[in-house]
Amino acid sequence: MYLRETRRTNRDGSVVRYLQLAHNERHPRTGSPVAKVIHNFGRADKVDRQALVRLVSSISRFLEPEQAVTAAAGSDVEVVDSRRLGGAWTLDRIWERLGIGAAIRRAADGRRCDGEAVERVVFALVAQRALEPGSKLAATGWVAERVAIEGCRGFSDDAAYAAMDFLLDALDGIAAEVFSSVAHLLNLDLDIVFVDTTSTYFQTETPDQLPDLQDDAGDDEVANPVESGARAFGHSKDHRTDLPQVVIAMAVTRDGVPVRCWTFAGNTVDTAIIRTVKDDLAGWNLRRLVWVADRGFASAANRAYLTRGGGHYIHAEKLRHTNAEAAAALARPGRYKTVADNLRIKEVHVAPGGDGDGDEGARAQRFVVCHNPEQAKRDAQVRANLVEHLKGLIDGSDAWTDRRRDELVGSLKNKPGLRRYLRRTTGGLLRIDNKAIKAEAHLDGKWLLRTSDPTLTGEDLAAAYKQLLQVERGWRDMKGALALRPVFHHREDRIRAHVQLCWLALLLIRVIENTTGQAWRNLRQELDRMHLVTLATGDGHVAQRSALTGGQKTILTALGLPEPPRFFDFTPAADS
Repeated sequence: MYLRETRRTNRDGSVVRYLQLAHNERHPRTGSPVAKVIHNFGRADKVDRQALVRLVSSISRFLEPEQAVTAAAGSDVEVVDSRRLGGAWTLDRIWERLGIGAAIRRAADGRRCDGEAVERVVFALVAQRALEPGSKLAATGWVAERVAIEGCRGFSDDAAYAAMDFLLDALDGIAAEVFSSVAHLLNLDLDIVFVDTTSTYFQTETPDQLPDLQDDAGDDEVANPVESGARAFGHSKDHRTDLPQVVIAMAVTRDGVPVRCWTFAGNTVDTAIIRTVKDDLAGWNLRRLVWVADRGFASAANRAYLTRGGGHYIHAEKLRHTNAEAAAALARPGRYKTVADNLRIKEVHVAPGGDGDGDEGARAQRFVVCHNPEQAKRDAQVRANLVEHLKGLIDGSDAWTDRRRDELVGSLKNKPGLRRYLRRTTGGLLRIDNKAIKAEAHLDGKWLLRTSDPTLTGEDLAAAYKQLLQVERGWRDMKGALALRPVFHHREDRIRAHVQLCWLALLLIRVIENTTGQAWRNLRQELDRMHLVTLATGDGHVAQRSALTGGQKTILTALGLPEPPRFFDFTPAADS
């Protein structure tokens, strides 16, 4: 049984086609097959197409899947290619919505490059970071063989490096445009922007040989460091001081959206980086910066620099081994004010001086002591566990030799959590330091903020500082999901470009996470189930996406995106 087409030519030369359902029977005398019409559908141009679809569907219910596909195609069907589609397609839509692609294409105007082509390569490298991190050489194979990216069927490694060079050369303009577009479209809260630094190391034993990167500064002024991806030994936040590194700074909104990223030579300290970051953000109409840094930042000179031009800072002070002003703020009695179920605050003003940092004028320093009762309970439990473990370590140590006791104390040198609760008697014996335990208990669940802004309430300050978790989350994603390290580059400019690709990938996934309320790892897993399958038949090739799952529909709806087209390409056979 089959559907056949007959034709009739009219006198005017026009051709009318008719569709009939027929089957072949053998002629009783000749034995030759003869078509017998079972049903006439009428003229092909007026036939009820939906009725034909229903007929095919009803017949397919009684066939095996492969039989149904072959029958529907009318010939053999072969799957010639299958690529992941959902993740890259979704990232591409957000990429354009945020204006990143447009900013790159505009930056290419007037340059000796194809703006459309270079934008597609940059997007492909960013999508690779978010979906399947790897080297730039691996990206060429990934795009050519494993993923479907519109407008980019593949590129060479030379094209990848050229796109990275272009991105770095046009970065200032692109970053400013992206920031403006993202802030407008997402209605970001830009009243406070958090800035933090981290470092990433390289598996090489020798640092880069650097020229002098900055001009000599005067006695009372520190020159702004030049951005550089040069690897040098420095303070490693990954605790790998034995390996050369680069330092990375990132500005993040209170919603966790990264709006800018910088890279510096590995031996650049926070106190120098802050000047470059503040000056770069000066033209972006940002009023406040929250800088999270090591003890080197907590100086009067750096605080004074942040307050230039009416700027302000909110700075987290160390609770242990801190300066005189911070210690006085912690010791000051007063009532706490409850601002949330799990947060209490106490505001303190301390007279300036005594911290050895220099003169900040006659202004009293404003501090806010924050206390989280739930965190206090956790701190107390952690301390109890540490003390119990320490008791086990020193149990019976009175009978040890002096050398063995010295070895134990030495082994705790890099374990301050244990070492702070251990004391030695005048006779050299090891004991639990109950005085230290009592002092630590006074700090349970607390953190201390110093600010120059008199307009922010204590509640604002406490809530702002709690958002610093967003910065730490950004670093975790950068080094985890986006695989910032290992870095497969040696040239300092390529290292900086690699960091910027990671920044753009983090921007995309953070916007998607904030919009959907789901973690990127779960979103990526669900979206990557959507494939683009290329089928070959006798009539040609067709690229068709897989059917959407319920989870994929939910994600696209949350993001306000339409469903991807069902068919992406059709190439007729050569003789069609």
